[in-house]
Amino acid sequence: MSAGAQLTVTDKRRAARHPVDYNVIAEHRQLGDVQLHIVNISAQGFMAQGDVALERGERLVMRLPVIGRIESHMIWAHEGRAGFQFERIIRIDDFLKLVDNLQPNPRLRPRR
Repeated sequence: MSAGAQLTVTDKRRAARHPVDYNVIAEHRQLGDVQLHIVNISAQGFMAQGDVALERGERLVMRLPVIGRIESHMIWAHEGRAGFQFERIIRIDDFLKLVDNLQPNPRLRPRR
């Protein structure tokens, strides 16, 4: 039996990503607080930059503006970057509000 995450959301790596510059403190069940620097985000997940001391499939819980508390699973890590998938897909209207909140530069926000 695998100890990794049993993800139900299909792989959406081609989903539109939006650049952000956001620091968040996530909770890990063994490590406690984990600092993350999110550099891009989509309705399905995000990419963090910097060394993350996690293994593939490990879970984090964080609180994001508009969305609130959400769980994510590490999907990949390579050369100081890591990709995470949210436990659920964020609704488009909430996602657009989230990007507006995380991305202060209006030129980098999604067009409506």
